[in-house]
Amino acid sequence: MFKILAQINKLFLPSFTKQRLDLTKAKKWQMAIIGWRYYVTARALDC
Repeated sequence: MFKILAQINKLFLPSFTKQRLDLTKAKKWQMAIIGWRYYVTARALDC
């Protein structure tokens, strides 16, 4: 399930790494997206 969710995230959510976002200057909504993507990716790799 998390592998499918990770693919959906990759398609629809922005990649802040490609945008060279500085984490110290990220807004709260950007940090929420980063945290969500990290959570899903970590769970997908455990499967």
